[in-house]
Amino acid sequence: MPLARARRHRAVDYWPGFVDALSTMLLVIVFLLSVFMMAQFFLAREVSGKDTVLDKLNKQISELTSLLALERANKADAQSSLATLEATLDTEKKENAKLHAQIASANSGASGADQRVTAAEQQLNAQKGITAQALAQVDILNQQIAALRKQLAAIEDALAASEARDRESQAKIADLGSRLNIALAQKVQELARYRSDFFGRLRQILGDRPDIRTVGDRFVFQSEVLFDTGQATLNAAGKTELDKLADAIIQLDHEIPPEIPWILRVDGHTDKRPIQSAQFHSNWDLSSARAIAVVRYLIGKGVPPERLAAAGFGEFQPIDPGDNEDAYRKNRRIELKLTER
Repeated sequence: MPLARARRHRAVDYWPGFVDALSTMLLVIVFLLSVFMMAQFFLAREVSGKDTVLDKLNKQISELTSLLALERANKADAQSSLATLEATLDTEKKENAKLHAQIASANSGASGADQRVTAAEQQLNAQKGITAQALAQVDILNQQIAALRKQLAAIEDALAASEARDRESQAKIADLGSRLNIALAQKVQELARYRSDFFGRLRQILGDRPDIRTVGDRFVFQSEVLFDTGQATLNAAGKTELDKLADAIIQLDHEIPPEIPWILRVDGHTDKRPIQSAQFHSNWDLSSARAIAVVRYLIGKGVPPERLAAAGFGEFQPIDPGDNEDAYRKNRRIELKLTER
């Protein structure tokens, strides 16, 4: 009996202390789990915020796409690790609940209590090891997120520098475009002035004739002045007129500054009646041959070839759309146009 009372006395002294210690350890574990869950919440918010930044960066600059994709992959791995840790912690909660049940069972029965308490302690120690491992993984994830933040900051700096260079380039392009437009406008105005002087000089040289006239920005010869009907060979009267024209062009070439890229375009036109000739298969052929004949003659008279161009338009650019002899006569013509190369 004394021995039994002594055992009961030891049992009364041992279990409260053990239960208090175990309860304290459980409270610490619950506290650590709460801190860990809060860390996971803020970590998830940070990672979500970085997702938004990464998406914006992907839209703004294509050159950083591959780097941003790598960062998304790293972040996805971190989130996957966090999900694994959450699952592990959930499992630990369930294990802790089992331990509480085992402890309650130990308190209610005396048989085998020491063995169950020892097993519970071993399981608690194992849970501590798992929790420490989880905290170490959280620390690694925090380090990875810090590295991601540094990389994102570097990307933002690079993007800001790129945008600044882009704005500067756009400003330079706008300024160059404005200056180019001004220069082109000045060249056009200068060429228009020389064209007006040239046409005025031609009117003085060729005289006031109804078959040689100025129409807009073109000087027009009726075909009959230069060619016989259906022919592309210059007649004697036409050569005389072209001699005067060649002198005027040569003089103009000396007057216009070399930086103005001008040419005198010779355009051949016919009326709309189909040509009946074995030499020319269509009005295209006749109009082109006449323009080329004028250009070759002017070159022979000393006009620089680089200042001349020949073009044939057939019957497709009429001055008068009528179907009478007067309209046909107006449409058969050689036009001279002083223009930019």
